[in-house]
Order: sequence, then C-alpha cells, then structure tokens
Amino acid sequence: MSVPGSAGLTEVTLIWDEGRIEQWIRFGRIARERIVDRHWRIVGFVDGSVFAYVRWQANAYGTVLSRIDILRAGGERAERVAIPGVTPGAQCLLRLSGWPKVEAALETIDRIEALGIAPERVCPEHWRHVHNRLSLGRAAEPYTLDRHRAWLLRQSVTP
Repeated sequence: MSVPGSAGLTEVTLIWDEGRIEQWIRFGRIARERIVDRHWRIVGFVDGSVFAYVRWQANAYGTVLSRIDILRAGGERAERVAIPGVTPGAQCLLRLSGWPKVEAALETIDRIEALGIAPERVCPEHWRHVHNRLSLGRAAEPYTLDRHRAWLLRQSVTP
C-alpha cells in the first residue's frame, strides 16, 4: 500500500498486535507516517536515511521470529534487497536473526546513544562490522566518539 505523494520514499509497513506480531522502528528519521488503523501504520524514509527495523512474532508455542535490519533508504536498484514490509527495498547494512543476536544489536544501539550519537548518523561501515561480528557470535568493536569524529571529517572532505 502506498502513501499518497510518497514518490522517492522508502516505505515500511508496521504491524503491532501485542504478544503476536510486533514490528517497530528502533531509530531513524521518519519523513512521513500514515496510520491505517490501531494495529497498522506505514512510515516513509527519504533516500539516504538510515533506520533500524525490528520484527518479532510469536504463536501459541513461543517466539517464531526475532529480526533486526539496519537499512539505508533508496540507492540504486542493484543495491536494494527485498525485506518483507519494506517497499521498494533498501540497502542492507545489518541483518540479524534470533533473539540473542537481535538483543546484542539493540545493546550496541543503546551504547551508541549513550555517547550522545544518533544511531542513524553512525558510519555505515560500522553497522556492517557489527553485522559480521555478531553473525559469528563475536563482540563488535565499540563505536567511539573518535571514530564518529573521523567519520564526520571524512564526510566533510568527500564530495
């Protein structure tokens, strides 16, 4: 379903049915939001925006899905991957499944926020590093203020 006037936006459909299906944006700057009903909304992100999309689902026997994706909206068609609920897809910086890995990624985000850094402003290569390390069951190198300053300086001199 498309939001009127949403050309150029990457749209994410979010469903919230407490205890059954819970999908939310952990961080990112939402450019547009449409509430469809009390369980369903659609949010949009402008090209280049980085955001975290978290999905959790359960049935009568327990959790059946825990996933976090850190995505960059837009990009060339060849760079986009298909993610359920994300239209037309996005560039994937991190994709983890299973609660222990998702929890570790959420803790990484918390530590970055504790430094006073908005996670959507973090160097994209850091999210790839976190993905690779957590996928192997290893701890990721921490993102530091010095790394962030270096990233910002690199951005200021690169066209």
